[in-house]
Amino acid sequence: MNQLKHVVPSIVAAFCLSAGVAMAGTLDDVKAKGFIQAGVNGDLFGFAKPDEKGVWKGLDVDTARAVAAAVFGDADKVKYTPLTAKTRFTALQSGEVDVLTRNATQTLSRDSSLGLNFAHVNFYDGQGFLVPKALGVKSAKELDGASVCVLPGTTTEQNVADYFRVQKLTMNPVVIENTAELSKAFFAGRCDCMTSDASQLAGIRAVAPNPSDYTILPEIISKEPLAPAVRHGDDQWLDIVNYSVLALIAAEEMGITSANVDEMLKSTDPSIQRFLGVTEGNGKALGLDEKWAYNIIKQVGNYAEVFERNVGTQTPLMIERGLNALWNNGGLMYSPPFK
Repeated sequence: MNQLKHVVPSIVAAFCLSAGVAMAGTLDDVKAKGFIQAGVNGDLFGFAKPDEKGVWKGLDVDTARAVAAAVFGDADKVKYTPLTAKTRFTALQSGEVDVLTRNATQTLSRDSSLGLNFAHVNFYDGQGFLVPKALGVKSAKELDGASVCVLPGTTTEQNVADYFRVQKLTMNPVVIENTAELSKAFFAGRCDCMTSDASQLAGIRAVAPNPSDYTILPEIISKEPLAPAVRHGDDQWLDIVNYSVLALIAAEEMGITSANVDEMLKSTDPSIQRFLGVTEGNGKALGLDEKWAYNIIKQVGNYAEVFERNVGTQTPLMIERGLNALWNNGGLMYSPPFK
């Protein structure tokens, strides 16, 4: 009996260790196949959508490209899997995709019971309402009795129900699983308003038949920190995805851009030398080439470049930096030291 007491814990420990090893190894798997499989929205202008030539573009696409640049030294070694809000987490859990860069909100339940780990936020957002100007509504508090287009399996579905309940308003939800079909329903007049992350509403409005016919109401009813996600059980892969996002932010903080990164290799600033791999160490710590951060900035740009070309004020989405500005410019984007 005493022997059994010693044997059983040993077996359990060995099983847990072997299970942990089995769950790990995403970096090796990715290197073996030669590309990263990224789960994306697929039909959200400004975040993830192929252009007329079939080239994928958007802020979430550039996030995946940053990871590929870090791993392979080539930002184009990514294949994209369009996923709905309902299928996105299952695809990641099952191993169909290596990383989810699909405007997903980090929440407690997703971080725990769903078995996901979220990297650093790549876009701070909040839920809003898109309405036709012809409806004459100026505030979400005027939407009593409205029909509301909403995606199932999202934080927005619960948020909008909570908001209407707190405000003592009634609504008639119009639930359609696919973003494209939901947008068509809204533009066809099947619902009075659409609710989603404000950035998503801006992307949907940008491709409307007549964008100027629609307005986003001023109320923001939730916090939606959007971040890439990976599976539980592979700390190295989480570190790589996490620091690929942080590299975009750190580069902006240090004034390093895709245009000047080669010149910055000559900098005598120790922080810049470590960041760009002139001083070795960071690459080895992640299991990557020492030029991993250099490759990200050279091929993808810093966070400001990624933001402005995809969703910024000079794009059809016309989104201000706001919370997505650097911490020293009134925003929340902040990177720990690269050392």
